[in-house]
Amino acid sequence: MQRRTLVVLSVTQIIGGVGVAVGLAFSALVVAKLSGSVMISGYAGTAMVLGAALLALPVAKVAGRRGRRAALTLAYLAALVGGAISVVAIVAASWPLLLGGFLLMGGGTAGNLAARYSATDLSPQGHAARHLSIVVWMATIGSVAGPNLAAPADRAGEQLGLPAMAGPFAFSALAFVGALLIIQTALRPDPLLVAREIDGTSADGPGRSGTLREAWQVLRTTPAAVGAITAIAASHTAMVSIMSMTPVHLDHGGASLAVIGMALSLHIAGMYMFSPLVGWLADKAGRLPVLVGGMGVLLASAVLAATGHGVAQITVSLTLLGLGWSCGLVAGSALLTESVPQERRPSVQGLSDLIMNVCGATGTVLAGAIVGAFSYGALGAAVGVMVCLTGAWLALTWRRRSS
Repeated sequence: MQRRTLVVLSVTQIIGGVGVAVGLAFSALVVAKLSGSVMISGYAGTAMVLGAALLALPVAKVAGRRGRRAALTLAYLAALVGGAISVVAIVAASWPLLLGGFLLMGGGTAGNLAARYSATDLSPQGHAARHLSIVVWMATIGSVAGPNLAAPADRAGEQLGLPAMAGPFAFSALAFVGALLIIQTALRPDPLLVAREIDGTSADGPGRSGTLREAWQVLRTTPAAVGAITAIAASHTAMVSIMSMTPVHLDHGGASLAVIGMALSLHIAGMYMFSPLVGWLADKAGRLPVLVGGMGVLLASAVLAATGHGVAQITVSLTLLGLGWSCGLVAGSALLTESVPQERRPSVQGLSDLIMNVCGATGTVLAGAIVGAFSYGALGAAVGVMVCLTGAWLALTWRRRSS
């Protein structure tokens, strides 16, 4: 049953990842075209991240009450509606409506994030990180293939009579239709509901409402969960902050679009390609050692960013940035899942994704402000201080648990 669940989630992750990446590829460009403002175009990515954050708790609430299949259905259905609204907005030449569509398209990201937790419901003891990392790794295919499908989708859309740049969002909506169909037909039986039957918890027991208050109550009595969420949030903030400003920094340094694209591709490879290895290490060596090591990798990336001006050094920094993020996400998510009682997991997992996405959106805003007021090197230094403090705290926690 667990093997079948992993296959279904992996296929869905690929299709959902394509849906997210295809829409994201042209999002800022089409907003700039409709609004006539480069500043407003920056709201495109923020809207998708904010949408993922806003949908995290509703998705978790549905999971707590009705299981993973219903929760993932909600996430991908929101993304489907968002893609359709985006097409309508481009036809109507309305950038405010387009941003509203992007907000709902954040459901695609919310669904992909929730899928990693779905992979752990039926994991045997000591295998949660490895199973979770398989689903994370599958995002590589969607993330790489999606942007490459944007241009053909645009041409196909124009041949069907759609305005320029509407095709990718129509294709994105179709991808979410595919993800919905797979979840509805193949994610049976529901892994969370089966896990509850095995665990002997009732369907209407405590923790099913999935409220924010319940999640905070759990965190107040579960230090390990607090550490896990802190590590996930710090890793994501570090990654998004540096990654978002690196293309601008390289462009100002005279790098070509091809060079910038190569650097970002290696960054994505660092994020996803090594996740199975990270999952294996987290299961074998322990969650906290991998989290501390991940903060060390992020610190190395921040130091390279703070001191480097050449393309080669910045590219190495981006690759390490992706690897450190993978350590934080995989090991942190596994630690969070194992630290919380089974009946409380959906609400706490939803709160984790909410905090993660809010920190990511805040990180992009602060990163732009730091680079604008000071420099890219100052951004690297600020991120270095943040991950150093987080790593030191996790190391002390690891030491106390080992003693």
